[in-house]
Order: sequence, then C-alpha cells, then structure tokens
Amino acid sequence: MDDHSQFRLLSERRFLPFFLTQFSGAFNDNLFRNILLLLITYTAGGLLGLPIDVVVNIAALLFILPFFLFSGIAGQLADKYEKSRVIRWVKLAEIAIMALAAAGLWVGWYESLLLLLFLMGVQSTFFGPVKYAILPQVLRR
Repeated sequence: MDDHSQFRLLSERRFLPFFLTQFSGAFNDNLFRNILLLLITYTAGGLLGLPIDVVVNIAALLFILPFFLFSGIAGQLADKYEKSRVIRWVKLAEIAIMALAAAGLWVGWYESLLLLLFLMGVQSTFFGPVKYAILPQVLRR
C-alpha cells in the first residue's frame, strides 16, 4: 500500500479510538435491533395485542423515526459544541441505554425494549453528524 492509502489510517494512534468508537456503535445498534426483532418474531408472540408482522414493522419504524425527527438538531449540536465532548455524552447515553436493554432482555420487558430501540435510534441520530464533523480534526496533517 502506498502512503496515501486509506488503510494507513488504521495504524495511526489518533484515528484508532475514533474507528473503534464508530465500530462499537454500529455493532451495538445492529446487534440489539436484530436480537429484539428475533425475540419479537419467535418468542414474544403478539406484543401489545398486535400481530407479529405489525410489531416487527413498528420496531423498524421506531429505530428509523429519530433520524427524521432529530437530524437537524443533531447537526446543529455537532456544529455548536466541542465535538469530542458531544461524542463522550452520546456514548455515555449509549452505555446507559444498552444497560437498560440488557436488563429488559433479561426480564423480558418487550414493550420497554421497543422504547429503548427508539432511544438507540435517537443516540445514533446524534452520533451521526458529529462522527463526520470531527474527521477534519482527526485527519489534519
């Protein structure tokens, strides 16, 4: 690989924490969403008195809805505040949400897991703009 390869970034100390943070967030989102959808499909039955296919579609909507509702606000926060601080707060929120989700999975609170899925969507919405806004600082020569 030459000096201008994008893969060279993975060996740089200043880029690795950013990459690991982004990877862990995407992993958490996808793992939680897929586990919840599998639980709803195969064990929860008709959650909230609705058919399974409707609940699965509602769960997908709950994860995507925050992107439509809060993207503008998230972009403004990414521009207004110091980016590494916003990332820390968003990641702390992710840890809290996932801790509650672990408890909800353990106990079987499927209704609360739907709310937590919405909150994970909110967290992802606020992480999205700041992860791109910090790139010029991280990749500066």
